[in-house]
Amino acid sequence: MLFSMAGCANTQTAESIKTAEDAEIVENFAQNREVNISQELSYEGSMELVYADRFAIDYYENDFTLLTIASGEQYLIVPEGEEAPADLQENIKILQQPIEDIYLVATAAMDMVCELEALDAIRFSSQRSDGWCREEASKAMEAGEILYAGKYNMPDYELILSQGCSLAIENNMISHSPEVIEKMESFGIPVFIDYSSYENHPLGRVEWIKVYGALLQETEKAQEAFQKQVEILERVTAEESTGKTVAFFYITTNGMVNVRVSTDYVPKMIELAGGKYIFDNLGEEGTRRSSVTMQMEEFYSVAKDADYLIYNSNIDGEMESIEQLLEKDEILEDFKAVQEGNVWCITKDLYQQSMSIGVMIEDIHKMLSEDETQQEDMNYIFRVR
Repeated sequence: MLFSMAGCANTQTAESIKTAEDAEIVENFAQNREVNISQELSYEGSMELVYADRFAIDYYENDFTLLTIASGEQYLIVPEGEEAPADLQENIKILQQPIEDIYLVATAAMDMVCELEALDAIRFSSQRSDGWCREEASKAMEAGEILYAGKYNMPDYELILSQGCSLAIENNMISHSPEVIEKMESFGIPVFIDYSSYENHPLGRVEWIKVYGALLQETEKAQEAFQKQVEILERVTAEESTGKTVAFFYITTNGMVNVRVSTDYVPKMIELAGGKYIFDNLGEEGTRRSSVTMQMEEFYSVAKDADYLIYNSNIDGEMESIEQLLEKDEILEDFKAVQEGNVWCITKDLYQQSMSIGVMIEDIHKMLSEDETQQEDMNYIFRVR
């Protein structure tokens, strides 16, 4: 079922949220979300969510849809040929379908848009053609179907206005440039902020495809794409945990080591795959930082005996050999995983592969299985020889 009646809420508890502030936001959202937004709209039900708790989708008669984000923003999607109710609250932004000529800044959303086969709805990009992992996005830019319109904090307003942009999809970085939101909306362009990175569960991020399904009139495709990732996760988590330890890192240009905090979604992916992230309680409580940088000596003291090392190649390119890794710091030769040949590398931009999280978890699971037959069929990580 795509939706259930009022009162059906996400089953995640506040204890699973990263910070106390997050827990309060999610709890207030679940308890205080208002669906009776107009006397002209008859509420029919809400989409049932599985892992996500940062958004809600409510349905009304005549195909009106309300998107509500846990941070407080609300968007009424008005069907083509219909008008928004006259008594609608002023803070609710109106999105008139069809939603076209979108300015896309949130990189995680591109994978979802492509999965929905709705790339023609995107007209402007904050990335250049070589900045996208999805080949169809790069080709669309090279063909002039999608235009580069500047970074999130310096958009090309003249270009955007000249093409009749109907929506700007931003990530939470836009909070550092509130003047951009103000200017966009002064031009009559609604701004939608993607908070998928705030989801605690990895598949909560994937579930945001349902948001884009609602925006782009592809609800069924969104449900099918999400379910595929759920089925992969269920297949992996049906097996027992291996208990094997994993470090996920990269080395900065000044020789420091960048690792994920323990509450980040990457350690959660490792856990779901049957492993154990090597850092138990890394990161300051109450912050939203996804990673920290430490001295090599500190990394050595914890990760030297990790069963597996996964190198995050998103920053400085893929790691092609152990020799290339040791060129960064010879001390890595003492690591158990290096000596036993259990060094692995990410192949693609993890941040842009939002619809492959289930597949990535399965890849980590195959890595931990030590079954070379399974390891021949991996998508996003490979062994460094």
